[in-house]
Amino acid sequence: MKISEMKADLYCIECNDDTLHNIVYLNSEIKCVECEECNRKVEVKVDLKKEVYKEIYNRVTTKPSRISQEYKKDLSKFLIKLPRRVVSKPYRAVRYLNKARNLTKKMKFK
Repeated sequence: MKISEMKADLYCIECNDDTLHNIVYLNSEIKCVECEECNRKVEVKVDLKKEVYKEIYNRVTTKPSRISQEYKKDLSKFLIKLPRRVVSKPYRAVRYLNKARNLTKKMKFK
């Protein structure tokens, strides 16, 4: 899961003018838009479980093609790195799940 922020000039109905807004994304979905002049905030309800599911599903389904691309690009480099990646995968998966869990808790309190 990834939270990113972007600034954009948008029309604010409170200010009746184009003002700078802060847009917060959760993965590729808009989570929140806030006017920097009047601090009017519009929040969009995002289903965090669905976002985590979509991300994991996408990573699992594209894994075979990504592995194929890697070994076609450089087989010797792929074979050298493979044992280390296999051993570290459970730790990377746990780290990802902890990050997603912490993000879920953080988003619920906002």
